[in-house]
Amino acid sequence: MPIHPDTIAAISTPPGPGAIGILRLSGPQAVPIAERCFKPLGRKGLRDHAPRELVYGDLLDSGGQAIDRVLCTYSLGPSSYTGEDTAEFQCHGSPMVLTLGLEALFAAGARQARAGEFTRRAFLNGRLDLAQAEAVGDLLEAQSREGARHAAGQLAGALSKKIGDIYSALVDVMAHFHAVLDYPDEDIDPFRLETLDEALADQEGELNVLLASCGRGKLLRDGVPCAIVGRPNAGKSSLLNAMLGWDRAIVTDVPGTTRDTVEERCELGGVPLRLIDTAGLRDTEDPVEKLGVERSRRAMKEAGLILVLIDASQPAQEEDFALLREAMALAPTILVWTKGDLPSAPIPVVNMELPPSVTVSARTRYLDELCQEISCAFPQDLWWGYGQILTNARQEEAASRAREAVHRAREALTAGFTPDALLADVEEALAALGELTGQSVREDVTDRIFSKFCVGK
Repeated sequence: MPIHPDTIAAISTPPGPGAIGILRLSGPQAVPIAERCFKPLGRKGLRDHAPRELVYGDLLDSGGQAIDRVLCTYSLGPSSYTGEDTAEFQCHGSPMVLTLGLEALFAAGARQARAGEFTRRAFLNGRLDLAQAEAVGDLLEAQSREGARHAAGQLAGALSKKIGDIYSALVDVMAHFHAVLDYPDEDIDPFRLETLDEALADQEGELNVLLASCGRGKLLRDGVPCAIVGRPNAGKSSLLNAMLGWDRAIVTDVPGTTRDTVEERCELGGVPLRLIDTAGLRDTEDPVEKLGVERSRRAMKEAGLILVLIDASQPAQEEDFALLREAMALAPTILVWTKGDLPSAPIPVVNMELPPSVTVSARTRYLDELCQEISCAFPQDLWWGYGQILTNARQEEAASRAREAVHRAREALTAGFTPDALLADVEEALAALGELTGQSVREDVTDRIFSKFCVGK
């Protein structure tokens, strides 16, 4: 059977046993290849059924033997995910069944899909723009509810619409420019300088808002780096385990048990966190523990949130508050009094303004106050409208170039240049915005974007 390099196939579900496993095809020969590997149980063939109708039958191996009883469906381009003819088999989630089924599709003429090739075809065929295509990857890798919601909003076109509104406003400016310059005899109102500056200022402001969202987008995608610090035996590893809901870190009564930083992800108070359990901060001559202390201080410097833990059952020491002052100078900080299930020691009077303070118990998993304070530190109304944020460095760089070009146009206008001299800057801004949605993106950039996707998506 000849290979059809324009028709691709892949397993589209994760490796390992599962309830359902999916085989996917896309390309001009997708439906004929699916027909060769599928025998419906009824009298009608696959294409005798309507597109998108689920058809029950047997998946056949490369020798024509039934290997699973499956559901098969097909779609015709351009009304499909990729914009091409597609077919899909919903099998039992046996790795062997999926392997045999994929081999049968290859024997029937399909080739192995590359990473991200299905979504890349959707982009190239105009079914998704580039911002939506990147949202597919963000949705697959979402680590929190908010991250998933934003990726879904971006996939639905929220970011693309926001970019499109800016793009359209700048196109209107250019269209009026050209109308006045190219048709001087027509009765067209020329731009007044104030009107032009106002139009450009509005779009510069919109780009500023868009760029301000990028930091939040990165936190949604990667999680807020949250360093858990304190003296030895303050309860750092116990709190990490309680926040995760399972025993990730070793907990003992021996000071210095944690020698290195331990990282895990969780969501608390609606905020995605990248938790970093650190070695207890103290002076030590142990060379291994000393390395752990150095890494702890590095984690504090790189944190977006610091939890300073003090054992509430023991008298607090001056070094506890020295650590607290150090943390407050580096990042938003929450003072966490641990071991709240034990009798509390008197809290000393200190000559400093304390950050938000909470009491927790890792043993009873009482974390309500901590959840509330974390939520207050990163309020949801600052997460922007769902999907209307930049989430990666490529998007940030393109939006920055667009803003700089618009700003240069405004500066040239203030310096007294004629409006037609500003066209180059406005055109540069439009080109940069086009890179955000893929209207003017280079092939090497798309290669890099889609290479990060999983095979089968």
